[in-house]
Amino acid sequence: MVMRKWIVVVAACCQMATAGCEKTETKTDTAKPVESTTAKAEPATPAAAGDTGPIKVGVLHSLSGTMAISETSLKDVALMTFDEINAKGGVLGRKIEPVVVDPASNWPLFAEKARELLQKEHVAVVFGCWTSVSRKSVLPVFEELNGLLFYPVQYEGEESSYNVFYTGAAPNQQAIPAVEYLMGEKGGAAKRFVLLGTDYVYPRTTNKILRYFLHAKGITDDDIKEDYTPFGHSDYQTIVASIKKFAAGKRTAVISTINGDSNVPFYKELANQGLRAVDIPVVAFSVGEEELRGIDTKPLVGHLAAWNYFMSINTPENKAFIDQWRSYVKAHNLPDADKRVTNDPMEATYIGIHMWAQAVAQAGTTNVDAVRQAAGYQVFRSPSGFDISLDAKNHHLHKPVFIGEVQGNGQFQVVWKTDGAIRAQAWSPFIPESAKKVADWTYPWVCGNCTEPKYASATAVARR
Repeated sequence: MVMRKWIVVVAACCQMATAGCEKTETKTDTAKPVESTTAKAEPATPAAAGDTGPIKVGVLHSLSGTMAISETSLKDVALMTFDEINAKGGVLGRKIEPVVVDPASNWPLFAEKARELLQKEHVAVVFGCWTSVSRKSVLPVFEELNGLLFYPVQYEGEESSYNVFYTGAAPNQQAIPAVEYLMGEKGGAAKRFVLLGTDYVYPRTTNKILRYFLHAKGITDDDIKEDYTPFGHSDYQTIVASIKKFAAGKRTAVISTINGDSNVPFYKELANQGLRAVDIPVVAFSVGEEELRGIDTKPLVGHLAAWNYFMSINTPENKAFIDQWRSYVKAHNLPDADKRVTNDPMEATYIGIHMWAQAVAQAGTTNVDAVRQAAGYQVFRSPSGFDISLDAKNHHLHKPVFIGEVQGNGQFQVVWKTDGAIRAQAWSPFIPESAKKVADWTYPWVCGNCTEPKYASATAVARR
């Protein structure tokens, strides 16, 4: 673990020589939070800096409903990481005390549970959410109450909040490299694309970006097929048949943004209809080792996934991470302990928790404003073997990109990777209305979606 030196600013706003620098909330399209009996105006108040008791932290993941297949392991790895930190003395000499809630794959309930964690439990930070609709549901709560959320899953971008650190991939760290790979000779030189996803904001926005990207590469709308299914969808017979028909006569690839337990029937239907990777490769952005656990993967060998981590990566750091995980699930008698795997969002959760802990230690307090200032300068050696840094400007991680082929044992063999970590683009350069937007929470920008700085630069002020 490495921490860069910085100057702690323990305040909600900092006074500068010629201009103030105050919190500016991102204007995003978000669902209204569910009304709570807790008073809305009351800000989140983590324990005071002088406290010696445990530090409460929130874990906000679906442990039931359609997303439980993906999110349960994130709760488990979070608890494992808290145990690891506590075994080494905790943070600031205080133990971490997790408060786990289950929003049950119910998007409005996410907002209610977030408010409960911040106002009733007074947690110092929350680690949670998977789907973008859940994140957008809680975002107004965190911005209203000045809470801090670490979000560990790949997403569609087009967002940067003062109150969120995004430890999963932005589109340029997953979706764009995957499509570029499929268009190349090694990836099959695809000329026609099926954009298939679950019907909500992440797949639709990601596919909007990909359609612009494909247009820039000379692919016309006639060679792009876009379909969506609801959460929990289980009958993919007609859809897979239509994919086979669409692919006739031109090299075709499928880009899957299906989320949750719908991945199981989709992949089973691929096998039922004999849709092989050598004929029509499928690259998935929300399928990893965990989602493949309940599937016979032998008929799926060669299909792809794009992530920033795979369990099969051979590094000393990953071996230690896997050994730690296996020991934890065995010691805690977790279900299917001998079959549990690691995956990308688990690594992102692990990294995010350690970066938060490092930031708290460096700030010397759990104060949200001080921790936020410190977090943007953290570096952590990840299980993937890279030194991962958290960007102070756009609140995203710099991450490597891996593309892996499904193997018969449910693991992935890496077939392509970047040489190093890639800086996230919060706003896509391929969407005209987003191309000029800047996410930069440092002075003089201090904004997540601006086209010009919120404050004049020091040079400009000096000339007045």
